[in-house]
Formats: sequence, structure tokens, C-alpha cells
Amino acid sequence: MFINKRYLLMLKMFLIRSPMKRARYLKEHNVFRKCGDRVMITSRKIPLYSELISIGNNVWVASGVEFVTHDVTHYMLNGLENQEKYQEKIGCIEIGDNVFIGTGVKILYDVKIGNNVIIAAGAVVTKDIPDNSVVGGIPAKVIEDFDSYKKSRRKFHVDYPADNMKQTISKSCADEMWLKFKKSHSS
Repeated sequence: MFINKRYLLMLKMFLIRSPMKRARYLKEHNVFRKCGDRVMITSRKIPLYSELISIGNNVWVASGVEFVTHDVTHYMLNGLENQEKYQEKIGCIEIGDNVFIGTGVKILYDVKIGNNVIIAAGAVVTKDIPDNSVVGGIPAKVIEDFDSYKKSRRKFHVDYPADNMKQTISKSCADEMWLKFKKSHSS
């Protein structure tokens, strides 16, 4: 009986709680073409043809991100009545250094993501993303430059921060955030 190595690795991934440790595990097992240092991958799913994915340094991949290295339209096209035969189309995904990929992002094949890039949650990346960009939308488009985002992000401050290691917030933190929310959304 043949057992796919990818499925065995994914089974092991379910047992690794830390997303940083999952990334190290994937790196140690050469799952990707390249996997840099200081990488976090929250997903426990290993994409098909993961050897076609290259990940730079300081890359943070949120939950629900999908790397699409192939399409399967060849199955449908090969079912047409003509005699022409189509091969599966595959392609590479390259992710530069200092990249954050938000929850639910889909990245299609033949895409290069530059350095210093933030991809907003839910975006669909169909084309290359230049260095120093913040992108979002379907399809993903540049919405801001990286330095402007850093400048505005520095202004965020709370007196009662979240406890990221425990993945919890205190009642004081929740109250503070609701107060800020109500203040910014009042008529």
C-alpha cells in the first residue's frame, strides 16, 4: 500500500502546536524549495507540489492561507471530444523577506511576492507584488506603501495588551478595545 509522504507530514503537523515549530519542521524535511529563518506557518496543510514554493526570511503566514501551485482544468479539457491532450499546468510561488500573509489569502502559481510586503486578509494574489507594498482585494492590488503602513501602525497602543503566547486577552484589554471601538464608530 502506497502512503503519500505529504499526508504523513501533515499528520505530524497536527501534533505540533507552535506555528514556528511547524515551520522549522517543514524546513528540516525540505518540504519547500526554500524556507528561510524566522518563519511562522499556522496552517497544518501542506500544499500540493510544495517544492514549487520558496519562502524567504521573516515570513508570517496566517491561518487559512492557500498556495495554489497548479490547476486541474486539463481534466475537463481532456474530456472534450477532440483528440488534443492537455497537461496539468503548474507553476512556482516565490515569497521574499519580511512578508506577512493575512488570514484566508490565496496565492496562485507563477507569482513573485517582493520584500517588505503585507497581504491583507482574504486577498487573492494573481500577479507579482512589488517590494515595499501593502496589498489587498480580489484580485490583490497595492493599497499603500510599506513605510506608510509602518508609520501608522506605530501609533497603535493599548494599556492592556493581549497575551499572544497564551492567546488570551484580559477583561481590561477587552474593555479598553470596546471603548476605543465605540469612540471611533460613534455618529
